[in-house]
Amino acid sequence: MKSLIEYIAQSLVDHPDEVVVKQNGGNRVRIQLNVAKDDMGRVIGKGGKVANSIRTLLRVAAEREGKQATLDVAEPAE
Repeated sequence: MKSLIEYIAQSLVDHPDEVVVKQNGGNRVRIQLNVAKDDMGRVIGKGGKVANSIRTLLRVAAEREGKQATLDVAEPAE
């Protein structure tokens, strides 16, 4: 699941080398996505549509493995 989020995020952003994905958990997986400040709008999208679409794909991938997953898009450090 981590590699799926990395692939999607790196495909969307202008600075793919700054994409960092952290995953923790067992059956309830929590994934944290960090991107460059300039790329936050691309990952979140208008009204959060892109982020919600990524979350939907993540839930489907998790369900196929018998798990639950959530995605947090973290605020970039100043």
